[in-house]
Amino acid sequence: MTSSAPESEPAEILSRADAGRLLTSPAADLDLGVLRGVPVLVIDDADQLACEAAVTLANLPLVSVGIAPAGTAPAFDVLVDDVDAVTAVVEGVAANPMAAVTCCQVLRSGPAPRTLDGIQAGLLLESTAYGTLQAGPEFARWLARRGRRVRPEEPEPPVLVDASGGEVRLILNRPRLRNAWSAAMRDSLVDALRALAIPGDERPIHLIGNGPAFCCGGDPAEFGTVDDSVTGHLVRSSANAAPWLDRLADRLTVTVHGPAVGAGVELAAFAAHLRATSGATFRLPEVSMGLLPGAGGTVSIPRQIGRQRAAWLCLTGATIDATRALDWGLVDEISDEPVDAPIGDRAN
Repeated sequence: MTSSAPESEPAEILSRADAGRLLTSPAADLDLGVLRGVPVLVIDDADQLACEAAVTLANLPLVSVGIAPAGTAPAFDVLVDDVDAVTAVVEGVAANPMAAVTCCQVLRSGPAPRTLDGIQAGLLLESTAYGTLQAGPEFARWLARRGRRVRPEEPEPPVLVDASGGEVRLILNRPRLRNAWSAAMRDSLVDALRALAIPGDERPIHLIGNGPAFCCGGDPAEFGTVDDSVTGHLVRSSANAAPWLDRLADRLTVTVHGPAVGAGVELAAFAAHLRATSGATFRLPEVSMGLLPGAGGTVSIPRQIGRQRAAWLCLTGATIDATRALDWGLVDEISDEPVDAPIGDRAN
C-alpha cells in the first residue's frame, strides 16, 4: 500500500512571537512537518525571528515561508514581500507537499561551489532526491493523469554542431517539439561537449535552439519510461550534460529565445554568459509534477539567483520574463540581435 502525506490544514500566518514559542518548544519536531500534516509554515516579520527558532526552522521537514524584505531572513526557504504573495507559494506546496518539501531540503544544501567535488556532490544529492520522488505517490498521480505518449522515430539529429568559424555553435534541433529535452538530445549534447573539453581547445561555445523555443523542458513521452528509480538515478549519474556544461562554463554562452522550461532553464544557467531575447520566458514546473529539477537546476539556478528565489520558482511554477530574469541575475543580457546560425524562423 502506498503511503502519502496526511491531509494538511490551510496555512495560517504566524506572528514572529507565536512562531518563536512554537519553534523553541522541545516538541517542535513532533508537531511540525509534512508527515505531521504541516507541510508549510508562514511567519510574519520573518527577519525578526529569534535565532534559536530560526535554527530549528531550517532543519524541519516543511517549507518555511517568511514575510520580509529579500535577503533579510536566510533561514527561510522562501521570502515574500507581503501577505498577498503567500497564496501562490502555499497553493504550490499543498498540491504536492512531498515534492515541495524535498525540493526545499535539497536547496538548503546551498549552491554547490564551482569545484569538481562541489558539483558532483550537488548533482548526486539532486539525483537521489529526484529518484526518491519518482517512486512516490505524487509523481505516480501526475503520470496517471497525463497518460502515455509515444514519439515516432526522428530522422534529424537532435543536436547540430557548427564549427565552421572561430566559435562552435551547438544547436538543439527538435523544433517541431520546441526542443523537448530527450535522452537522445542529452546524449548528443554530451558527446559534443566532451569533444570540446580536450586540452588546448579554447574556442568559444554558443548553445542555441532551433525553432520557436530554446527548450520546453523534458519530453513528456519519456517520463516514467525508465524501469525503476534506481536505474534512473544511475543513468543521471553516468549520462548528464550538467557537469560538462559546468566544466566548459567559462567558454559557454547560451542564447534563450521563447520559452525555457525545466531542463531548458537548468542547463542554460550553467553558462558564464546567458543571453535572452526580450520575449524569452523562464519556468520550473517540476514540483507540480511531483518531482524537483533533475537536470542540474538545484545546482545551477541557486548559484545565479539564490536558493530562496529558486525555491519560489519551483513551488509556484510561475513564469518570469527576461526583464525579471535579468534583474535577478539569472540572465546577463537581453538582446534581440540575430544569432548567426542555421536555426530557421524563431518566434519570441
